[in-house]
Amino acid sequence: MLNMRGQWGLSRWAAGLGLAACMGFGAAAADVPDVTDPAVVEAFVDGAVKPPMEINHSPSGVVAVMKDGKMIFAKGYGYIDVEKHIPVDAETSLFRPGSISKLFTWVSVMQQVEQGKLDLDTDVNTYLTQFKVKDSWPGKPVTLRHILTHTAGFEDGGVGYLITDDPSRIVPLADSLMTHQPERVYEPGTMVAYSNWATALAGLIVANVSGESFNDYVENHIFNVLGMASSSFREPLPANLDANMAKAYGWEAGKYVEKKYEIISNFGPAGASAVTASDMGKFACALLADGACNGARILKAETLEQMLDEGFSHDPRVRGTGLGFLKRPFGPDGFDNFGHDGATTMFISHFGMSKKEDFMLFSSFSGPGARATHVAFVDAFYKEFFPNPAPVLTAPADFASRAQKYAGKYNNSRNSYTKAEAIMRGLGTATVTPMPDNTLLIEGKRYVEIEHNLFQLIDGTDRIAFQEDADGNITGYVLDGFGVMRFYRAGFQETTGFTTLVVGLSLTVFLFVFLRLAYQFAAFRALKGEEKQAWTATLLVAGFYLMFFILAGMSISGGVDALFYALPAMLKFSFVFPILAALALVWHLYLAYRVWTVPLFAGKWQRIRHTVVSLVGLLMLWFTWYWNLLGFHYFD
Repeated sequence: MLNMRGQWGLSRWAAGLGLAACMGFGAAAADVPDVTDPAVVEAFVDGAVKPPMEINHSPSGVVAVMKDGKMIFAKGYGYIDVEKHIPVDAETSLFRPGSISKLFTWVSVMQQVEQGKLDLDTDVNTYLTQFKVKDSWPGKPVTLRHILTHTAGFEDGGVGYLITDDPSRIVPLADSLMTHQPERVYEPGTMVAYSNWATALAGLIVANVSGESFNDYVENHIFNVLGMASSSFREPLPANLDANMAKAYGWEAGKYVEKKYEIISNFGPAGASAVTASDMGKFACALLADGACNGARILKAETLEQMLDEGFSHDPRVRGTGLGFLKRPFGPDGFDNFGHDGATTMFISHFGMSKKEDFMLFSSFSGPGARATHVAFVDAFYKEFFPNPAPVLTAPADFASRAQKYAGKYNNSRNSYTKAEAIMRGLGTATVTPMPDNTLLIEGKRYVEIEHNLFQLIDGTDRIAFQEDADGNITGYVLDGFGVMRFYRAGFQETTGFTTLVVGLSLTVFLFVFLRLAYQFAAFRALKGEEKQAWTATLLVAGFYLMFFILAGMSISGGVDALFYALPAMLKFSFVFPILAALALVWHLYLAYRVWTVPLFAGKWQRIRHTVVSLVGLLMLWFTWYWNLLGFHYFD
């Protein structure tokens, strides 16, 4: 749910595993392991899952493989309760699939479309009675088609309110959506930008037109129909399901420490479900068999086909989104993997399917080692059982003549623009660099031009497609199989390098102010009149900004994930100091004028030092304003 950003690292052993899988790309079909043989699958999964779980401290995991309508393999790893040594059971143990929950929301929407209660191209405000989506783009309303393809144009958000571990903070879905409505920063239908809020809005719309709460609706029209008796969106979980829930653990001081159950009810349709691997097999059965499993139908065949065929992509040469389904680059041509991945702060999961192969892979892992295990396993599994031969690529000899048009810094479209968390945008810049061998280096990987504005990994099949404006200037790029995000060309002011430079320069200057005070304290005490005021103003500007950095830094020292639960009181308090610094800066600027016109101070260097603080203060004033740090710009 929270993390679709693609910022995943591989451990050394995982890299070796991936290399082994890559070496199998060129193997003949007869050399491909038999995915219908349970023993073969188990041997591979055991080897791919157990080491990273142990090394990276993932206490529990589950993997299920279904082929041709049969569950070939389903196995639990680790313990749902570490203290009591209760092992994971693939049939009964529940995991949190995060954003995979969205697929139940999309199916619910399309069920209502089938009944004629919803239309994909109608203004969603038609279906909202509790509040309205802001009319930010007159004449261009948000539709359900936009929401299903993540092109509604909403900024991202979640810091301070997306997740809680306190059941008393659960509020009605409509109230939560109304309170936390994000701004529409893109024209609808023009830019992919993943949105949990918009997905939750779709769930509210289903509730409005069906007359049932969203949780009731999913249970009555999906879970109960398919016999998914061990799955639920309810939080806290019902007691009979909670007994089989894989507990969430952190790793502290060399041991597992139990964490509270993550509550996402306030945006439930976006990621609040808890499921078993066996239940996900039943859901996959219906999705792979034209909407019905064992005679139980949740969608018409033509509706499911519509969800797969219609969608959005910034470039038809790379996979984007269906109507809700994400299209992934796993497997060879024609494999056509679709489904979703998902993550909470404690779990990360994969749900991938292929209609051509009548195949499903579901996996979920928990704890601090969940991501490392997930990354190592999922890609390696597809490479092992559904290899996609990588062609030998040669970079065009004339590429150097056009390489510079692609060079630059790029930011993710899935970001905040009006809240304090927007600063994360300035810390996640991707870099594209032309290389001497006529390739592009993009986030540590080399890509070769294979068509106009289309590049492929030099030793793999991953693709990147760049977009350009009418004048031929590159405006951004998209990754094949990550259709819910686009990287746009970033201005220098919102790049990681510039952000780091501003913060580093400011800290250096402000710290120097106090170091100078320490060794010239006697001189400071001897000052009088406006000279003393000028020194005092300098101390106030520097001190207020330093207090902001110190308090904000301490507040986020526990990691970004913790901020999704609630904003620490210290972080809220830290936002007082940019305001105080701005007020002190006004006085400082007036005194800077006096420093040079009276003049104040005996020496030129003292005046220059005062002016430097004024200039850096102005830079910080702009910086805090630009990143919404000047004031109290956050949801809570």
